[in-house]
Amino acid sequence: MPDDPLSATFSALADPTRRAILARLAQGEATVTELAEPFDMSMPAISKHLKVLERAGLIERGREAQWRPCRLQAEPLRRVDDWVEQYRRHWEERFDRLDVYLKQLQAREKNDDGSGE
Repeated sequence: MPDDPLSATFSALADPTRRAILARLAQGEATVTELAEPFDMSMPAISKHLKVLERAGLIERGREAQWRPCRLQAEPLRRVDDWVEQYRRHWEERFDRLDVYLKQLQAREKNDDGSGE
């Protein structure tokens, strides 16, 4: 597992099974058995996915008697959102500049069409 938290989060999110597990946990706590239900894989395979998510800080496993509920820990996702946000702003600025440029072109074309008649 990577040393920095952001890399660990991205590594954990790279797998569709783990993303599906997180989506399920976004709805509320669940047991390992409940999390494994929709997947055609062994319990040890599900446990491995859960360990990756736990090491990345994306889930937490509790202990209530024999019941070990898993719950989503959203803080690592906030760090991903913060990281992505800087790139979203970059692309919005580029799209805004493109929009201004296209409007200038349209205005020029309109003026060219109007003056030639």
